[in-house]
Amino acid sequence: MSLNSLLSQNLSSPTWETSSCRQIHRRATSYRGFRFTDRVNGVVVSARSHQIGCRRALIFCDSNGRMGATSILHERIPISTSSLATKSGIRSSSDSSFSTDIRTKASFQDRCSSASSLHLDTSSEILNTTISSASMLKNFTSAGGHSQSLSIVVIGATGELARRKIFPALFALFYSGFLPENFSIFGYSRKDLTDEVLRSMIASTLTCRIDHQKNCEDQMDAFLRRIYYVNGGFDNREGMPKLAQRMEQAEDPCGANRIFYLSVPQEALIDVASALADLAQSQTGWNRIIVEKPFGYNPSSSDHFTKFMHSKFEEQQLYRIDHLLGRNTIENLAVLRFSNLVFMPLWNRNYIENVQVIWSDDFSTHTQSRYLDGNGIIGDVVHSHILQTIALLTMEPPISLDGEDVRNEKVKVMRSMKKLDPTDVIIGRCKGISGSNAQDDTNYLAPTYFAAALYIDNARWDGVPFLIKAGRGLGKHRVEIRIRFRHVPGNLYHKDIGTSVNLATNELILRDMPDEAILVKVNNKYPGLGMELGASELNLLYKDKYNIEVPDSYEQLLHDVIDGDNHLFMRSDEVSAAWNILSPVLTEMGKNNIASEVYEIGGRGPDKAVYLWAKHGVQWLDD
Repeated sequence: MSLNSLLSQNLSSPTWETSSCRQIHRRATSYRGFRFTDRVNGVVVSARSHQIGCRRALIFCDSNGRMGATSILHERIPISTSSLATKSGIRSSSDSSFSTDIRTKASFQDRCSSASSLHLDTSSEILNTTISSASMLKNFTSAGGHSQSLSIVVIGATGELARRKIFPALFALFYSGFLPENFSIFGYSRKDLTDEVLRSMIASTLTCRIDHQKNCEDQMDAFLRRIYYVNGGFDNREGMPKLAQRMEQAEDPCGANRIFYLSVPQEALIDVASALADLAQSQTGWNRIIVEKPFGYNPSSSDHFTKFMHSKFEEQQLYRIDHLLGRNTIENLAVLRFSNLVFMPLWNRNYIENVQVIWSDDFSTHTQSRYLDGNGIIGDVVHSHILQTIALLTMEPPISLDGEDVRNEKVKVMRSMKKLDPTDVIIGRCKGISGSNAQDDTNYLAPTYFAAALYIDNARWDGVPFLIKAGRGLGKHRVEIRIRFRHVPGNLYHKDIGTSVNLATNELILRDMPDEAILVKVNNKYPGLGMELGASELNLLYKDKYNIEVPDSYEQLLHDVIDGDNHLFMRSDEVSAAWNILSPVLTEMGKNNIASEVYEIGGRGPDKAVYLWAKHGVQWLDD
């Protein structure tokens, strides 16, 4: 049967509607935008309308010779609650990345009536050639005659974070070909600027890839021409309609997706988010909201903010960003664990003695404003980066690499983490972090150092201490995870080790800073006639192995937001679980029951930390 006759029969025949539809279902994402997931073949097919989506899925199934476990449902068959809600113009909870509004449906259909026609490539090359799932998906998502535009809005565009990190990351994505063809970037702030002034501010921060350097100036000019500025003034209720109008002038009327990066102070978030939700969201595509850490200052403030955001947005729209989680080392955690058989049977309490998670920074003066109040490094580093790192390190294998599956496993293990015992915590404040040599009183400063012993109450990790050290103003700039294995039982070479038994145990080191590397410490025999053993490191140093420039973490995370990949972003239940772990410490800090240890800039931190490691039978290897 030809493809055309198959399409004709299957789109009009009641037999197809009543029989084939029993095997398949759809996942609605808006009244006009759908995502169809084929779980057997691992492909997601996106479409802007039911009709286009039906035909795309049929082509896919025909080319692969079988229907997947989940495919597509014809628009005239409202089987599920989500489809009924979608057909009536109500926002579906099954994938709320898409924001819908029944009031705009009629006008949208008028503007885009021509877009419903289908443009299919029915050439013999496509029909008669075996095509991979990935390439089929690419053909589907580019079909239909229209490509949805993407607007990226940076709210707080004149701030330091936007100028130093966000705009350069967006340019790097553009330069490397990772932004869609039809995109625009909008800067929004309270300052009275023009497009040209903003472009000039951004231009000085842009650089081309060291390993490319091709047509660099031309690429910069092309990128800057896509940037526009909107003066929001001091009332976001007046500013957001201006932003929406400016975006509509640049967007495709038949489909516009929007990303809003809220690069604003914590105290301004609610006002900005409220106006954005009511006045600036796209009605013809999805909306994604990026929120910077800290995610509250304690459990109550975090819960209050989460409830507010859920009153304005769906959870799937929210991307809580922590740039430290965009590092290549974090992505490597799952790869190392789940793609290397040598580690899988060892990843439990039977073989691992302790785990040390280290985050130390030798720079301190630039953190002055962030650490003058609040919980300092606890909300800045520990709540998100440290606990997320431990969750990725210790979670059970997810059923897939889908973002929700990964986040489900992370939150499971986080709920198994015991609340921190305040007696197992050391809080420190760096002397003179304010930048004044005469400043000796640190009572008003939030913590700049945090050390703790964490335990996980489950079968895999019972009794294994996870030692945390996070500090600013220390002598070393180091970010790494050290996994220390147990002693070899009945070691035949015990008398020949020649060093401390503790130093002769195997160790796996995942280093992010100063030089990204994976190191494995093993015991081996020294050359010579005698039998003397020592420890050596097998190392994979990335800068030596791979002759490429590693993307900045903001590039990775912004790329994930554009792709809709949320596995490195904290879900609301993860945020809540993390604050629950830290709550006893915050409570005691609020009562001034935890003494803050003062330490000098450039040192190793509070001396009492050494006694904490000893209490849990751990020699701190980084020292």
